[in-house]
Amino acid sequence: MQTITTTQKWLIFIALIILFIGIILLTVPLPQDPAYHLLANKRDWFEIPNFADVISNLPFVIIGLMGLFLCIDKHISLSWRTFFIGLILVALGSSYYHLNPNNQTLVWDRLPMMISFMSLFVALLIENIPGINEKTALAIAIFLGLCSVIYWHYTNDLRFYGFMQFAPLAIIPAMLYLYKGHYTHRHYLMYGLLFYILAKVFELADKFIFELTGQVFSGHTIKHLLAAAATYCIYLMLEKRHVINS
Repeated sequence: MQTITTTQKWLIFIALIILFIGIILLTVPLPQDPAYHLLANKRDWFEIPNFADVISNLPFVIIGLMGLFLCIDKHISLSWRTFFIGLILVALGSSYYHLNPNNQTLVWDRLPMMISFMSLFVALLIENIPGINEKTALAIAIFLGLCSVIYWHYTNDLRFYGFMQFAPLAIIPAMLYLYKGHYTHRHYLMYGLLFYILAKVFELADKFIFELTGQVFSGHTIKHLLAAAATYCIYLMLEKRHVINS
């Protein structure tokens, strides 16, 4: 098992800082498109606005609770527990946003998303690269993730937020390839990544899917279900895995 040295830690940190600065210098500010809030399925059911996009967040609560019970039962790390707590908060924040979609409510959708993204990244980091302090890494990662949302909120520039969301998603496959890891069933992470990519595709095709299904399901509603499926893959990985004997 490779152990990351202090020098390597600093080199990785400096490389990420240089990459981020390069993105900022070489790109223009990326404002939030107001059309993002014009979602296809606006039907109200049971006096709940945008019912389908609100209720489709329920799986995040279910998986979050299942994950927390699993973590307690198996004594799984703080980062994984934070990830599942984040999923419950995602359901609450996303539901709040979809009741009245606008930039102000979107903040409460994105803040818990960053908690889950960053805790997932740190959980995989400490399990695959020895020598990283979990509590320190988790605190720094979540702080930076939340800062990216706050920065977008006050500047209407999505570049920092986009970097914090997609950089870890690019790093995770490379990390899994380079480091053997302590546990089995890591392939479930790739299943989860595939579901998440599909979720983003359906999100972009919101109105097209709505028309294609005869205005039964919108792309955004399906996006929630696919994203929840991605988190369920992570739950299955944690439930099924066992320590690899050296």
